Amino acid sequence: MRIEIWADVVCGWAHIGKRRLEKALASWDGEPVEVMWRPFQIDPSAPARAVPMEQVLRDPVADEALRACAPGLSPAENRARVAEIAASEGLGAQWGSGYRVATLEAHRLIALAYEKGGAALQDRVAERLLRAHFVEVRDISDVAVLTEIAADAGLADEAGYTGTAALSALSGDSARPQAPAGDPAGRRAPSEGGAGPQALLPGTAAWRALPGAELTRELLLIGKAKGVRTSPTIVANGLALEGAQSPETIAAFLRDAAGHTPRRLPAEVERLRHVESLLDQRDPLGALTLLRPLMEEHGGDRGVRMLAARAYFASAQLNRARTTLESLVEESPDDSYARHLLGRTLQRQGRHEEAASHLTLAAAMTPDYAA
Repeated sequence: MRIEIWADVVCGWAHIGKRRLEKALASWDGEPVEVMWRPFQIDPSAPARAVPMEQVLRDPVADEALRACAPGLSPAENRARVAEIAASEGLGAQWGSGYRVATLEAHRLIALAYEKGGAALQDRVAERLLRAHFVEVRDISDVAVLTEIAADAGLADEAGYTGTAALSALSGDSARPQAPAGDPAGRRAPSEGGAGPQALLPGTAAWRALPGAELTRELLLIGKAKGVRTSPTIVANGLALEGAQSPETIAAFLRDAAGHTPRRLPAEVERLRHVESLLDQRDPLGALTLLRPLMEEHGGDRGVRMLAARAYFASAQLNRARTTLESLVEESPDDSYARHLLGRTLQRQGRHEEAASHLTLAAAMTPDYAA
């Protein structure tokens, strides 16, 4: 049975949940399991350059958001509470986040670890990243830190962390300052200069060219499409358990999952459902990202083209939407939805006379479209 952990490596509950899952599996006597880490971002708007947590906590907006997460407790009190729980799980007395960091690159490294060495290597890399962030209090968006972790796992070459040109593309021309001598936590200060971390943002050409980048981007979208909304979320056989639950609760969940037989769908159908979910969540660009492989392999399929047209329309790519819809209407003049969407596309392009004929015919075929 495959157990997926959808989690962020800067989420304290993910670190705690990992230990609790390990305790649950220590006494597991059911079928063999494989634990796989999947990416989730609790703070997708985190800046490319790390920000010290003491600076973050002085921000009134951050203070308000953190208070909403733990009603009745100040951010400091809540951090102390979670640290006590972490200590009780054996994560160490000195535990806590020192930086607000972007985690995209850490997730890429975790995905590459599975591709190269399977679940065992991936777990080792995830553990190393969690320890670096919470115990060693290091900046895990720093390419130097990531390179060290990748090298320890034998992933430096695969991740593109070797060679002067590769490191320059990742971290920019400015070297990051090292921790002050004698700093017991081994901290590295966030970069004060250089535009390198900007190249790691999703959507940039430099980041997309990195090994595992597109896979990581797709996995983030798949998690969103599946409805993953918190870190950690454990998924097994189509069932989900949110939060860092107790080992007993996790064990009970795994027993239920082992007895559950999910409906298996072809990979293409599963991807189409993810695309539809993202469209329903008003993420047309994400939908197009997941749809792209199907457009390349099954570009003539009517269902694929209709989803593409919907995504083009929702993302204001109106020329592409119009071209796709015109071909769909030409093939099936009685498709009222395609005709209705074509009319709306033409309206948005200011082509009102052309739009009117399509909208009128669509409404005649499907009266609901007349509203």
